[in-house]
Amino acid sequence: MSPYVEVQQFYARHMHLLDAGAAEEWAATFTEDGTFTGPGEPEPLRGRAELIATMSKAAAEQKAAGEQRRHWHGMVDVEELPDGNLQATCYALVFSTFQGKDPQLRRTCVCRDILVRENGELRVKARFVTRDDLP
Repeated sequence: MSPYVEVQQFYARHMHLLDAGAAEEWAATFTEDGTFTGPGEPEPLRGRAELIATMSKAAAEQKAAGEQRRHWHGMVDVEELPDGNLQATCYALVFSTFQGKDPQLRRTCVCRDILVRENGELRVKARFVTRDDLP
């Protein structure tokens, strides 16, 4: 499988887990010491335990509000790095749908990941997300 196809498949599985609220399974797609640097977090999230706690809280809040979020990654650019890791850059769209309402585009972002292989599986080592509406 080409690195591009491998990354596309990884993102499909990764986002399905996120949107399903499967915090532990989603966090397992990061390395044990993986980081998530993004808007809304004063400091990068570090490690699976922080990822699980943050994602679980967000999923519970969305469920209580009757909101379903969907993440879409597209325009994916994959670069193989000299160390064999992959750098993936893509556009990320986040949609929100509240029960009985039309879907709304919530955010447009750029996502930059460093992906590594562990036991033959891709994992996020470092994620950097920027929002288009913020400096």
